[in-house]
Amino acid sequence: MPVPHRAPPPRPLPLLLTLLCVAPLLAAAPPSGVIVATAAQTELAERVEALGTLRANESVMITSTVTETIAALHFDDGQRVERGALLVELTSAEEQALLEEAQARRAEAERQYRRVNALVAQDSAAESLLDERQRDLETSRAVLVALESRLADRVIRAPFAGVLGLRQVSPGALVEPGDPITTLDDDAEMKLDFTVPSRYLAGLTPGLRVEARTRAHGERVFVGEVRGVDSRVDPVTRAVLVRAILPNPERRLRPGLLMRLELLFDPHTAVVVPEAALQQRGQRHFVLVVVEDAANDRLIAERREVDIGIRRPGAVEIRDGLAVGERVITDGHQRVRPGAEVRVLAVDTGDAPLQRLLEESAT
Repeated sequence: MPVPHRAPPPRPLPLLLTLLCVAPLLAAAPPSGVIVATAAQTELAERVEALGTLRANESVMITSTVTETIAALHFDDGQRVERGALLVELTSAEEQALLEEAQARRAEAERQYRRVNALVAQDSAAESLLDERQRDLETSRAVLVALESRLADRVIRAPFAGVLGLRQVSPGALVEPGDPITTLDDDAEMKLDFTVPSRYLAGLTPGLRVEARTRAHGERVFVGEVRGVDSRVDPVTRAVLVRAILPNPERRLRPGLLMRLELLFDPHTAVVVPEAALQQRGQRHFVLVVVEDAANDRLIAERREVDIGIRRPGAVEIRDGLAVGERVITDGHQRVRPGAEVRVLAVDTGDAPLQRLLEESAT
């Protein structure tokens, strides 16, 4: 019985022929759509956070230096006063009478001195008598100065311009040295004391910029500068006490407020890109830069290694490897290979979320 003839199995196409067939299909694939951001130049600084407490530039408790009753009060709660303004008068009737007596004694001593001096000039009196009259004159002057000082202690004036606190006494009350009458704060500018780890000591110099916030005023930023650094480091906390000065022209800040602050170390101008554009491979960092392929009239992705610096929320400093104005891929770089053609769908300026950019590019 004859064996039926079977056709030989088809032979596979050579690999080269397969590539030649698929290549046109690959070439015809549309370029990948990406969202890009432009490398911008901005001011950057290393930020160190701390907590501090506000103090008035000058602050004093108004009190008496003598034990006496209050004759009159010349201020109200929370009043603003100038330097030298009269605040309190204490009873001073006795001192006033003694002062008048001392003035009369001095006037009499001066007359006696002039009369004896004229007699000595005419050789009608001894020099010793003139010396006695001069001694009496100097004594009367010293007594007068002492009584004027005692009288001045019974008048309390503002030692500097500022705002007064609440009144703690009433007219007729007996006050003793150290008894609080009120407070006086110079709040034209405020002192902000805070501690910083000693590892930042080398960069703590007068003039360093400070940005401070307090819950009492929401997110408003109060800008000041470092005035001084303590001469010692705390051996327990290894921190150093720093004092900054915050201008307070609107008088919004008050002593005792807790402030959240940021110290700005090494302020400089830098190239910044969105953090989403950064790709990391071990210790190395890369970005995909969209460049023009003028020969083929298209845009391609170029992989470039960069040196990064300061990071801040959503952004990163590029110290080397990227120039201002270059465009980097922030979304879609997972689908893009270096050298591949790309199509820019949208430019991320940071004003709109990514989802909105994708929706707008789709429409």
